[in-house]
Amino acid sequence: MAGPLKGLRVVEMAGIGPGPFCAMLFADMGAEVLRIARPGTRRDPHDILARGRSTWEVDLRAPDAAAPVLDAIARADILIEGFRPGVMERLGLGPAECLARNPRLVYGRMTGWGQHGPLAHAAGHDINYIAISGALHAIGRSGEAPVPPLNYVGDFGGGAMLLAFGLLAALHEVKASGQGQVVDAAMTDGAALLSAMMYGFKSAGQWSNQRGENLLDGGAHFYDTYACADGKYVAIGSIEPQFYALLRERCGLVDDPAFDAQMDADRWPLLKLRLADVFRTRTRDEWCVLLEGSDACFAPVLDWDEAPQHPHNVARGTFATVGGVVQPAPAPRFSRTAPVVPPAVSPDDGPALLKRWGAAAPVAEAR
Repeated sequence: MAGPLKGLRVVEMAGIGPGPFCAMLFADMGAEVLRIARPGTRRDPHDILARGRSTWEVDLRAPDAAAPVLDAIARADILIEGFRPGVMERLGLGPAECLARNPRLVYGRMTGWGQHGPLAHAAGHDINYIAISGALHAIGRSGEAPVPPLNYVGDFGGGAMLLAFGLLAALHEVKASGQGQVVDAAMTDGAALLSAMMYGFKSAGQWSNQRGENLLDGGAHFYDTYACADGKYVAIGSIEPQFYALLRERCGLVDDPAFDAQMDADRWPLLKLRLADVFRTRTRDEWCVLLEGSDACFAPVLDWDEAPQHPHNVARGTFATVGGVVQPAPAPRFSRTAPVVPPAVSPDDGPALLKRWGAAAPVAEAR
């Protein structure tokens, strides 16, 4: 594998959502990731989150199953697991056992509520974790219910990416101390951290508890989405005065004094209605001709089929097609150690894989 993490070894305990996404980030960057999954796990080329890894199928509930897994962990730099607190300990693969075999191991734990706290052992999903952080309350239209932002904020942003950052931070510390440690990544913590700027605005009296009425939540007329004549949408983010002035110019609003007081929040609802009327006069493509690529802070709202075809995304290679499956390419970009899109299914054969990982007594076939 190419990429800046070539030579790094990661053991992933297969799961769902943020754990696999975190492991995918490491595989994308060139790390060798061994995915330990239950027997009969289906290898699906459409499972983009599983790309770039070899899979070893192990029945972890079988007697003595932990021993060969510990052999592989002994050769790893990082372990990623996303079970409920206590599960890995019951399997004989908790931090104590793993760090005893590999004192330099960075042991990553991905959960919704964290390893301790009143809710630690409760079931939950992204929507629950971002709810108690304050993030979900802030997303939605004024006077309407909060809108779940898919599972971007908890699972992926506040979960997997924060875990990946924590793992690399702990791995850096190993160079100085020679000792591994446990990284406890909770989606509740991560979602709260992603809200740092908003909590700062709120403490300064610049952000209210009323969703849909603030600068960045669709409350401002110059930071929102608008329907066009063809039913498609555009996104406007003209915050700075010079960008707002250009938006007014391109939209024919320079001589309309109603738009002069940009930051008068009391006027925002009326100006949103006025601006909505303006955008309904042209199709989305016609607005692209007028505004795209300018400093008006404009972009068309693209669907899942359109986004991979946009010229900017094509130029940057933002998307790739592997085995007929369109998918986001690894990011970010590197000037020397450029990663490539990993294959969906590793070509490694079982015996060679297990030998490389020092697991001489397989519990099940590797593939």
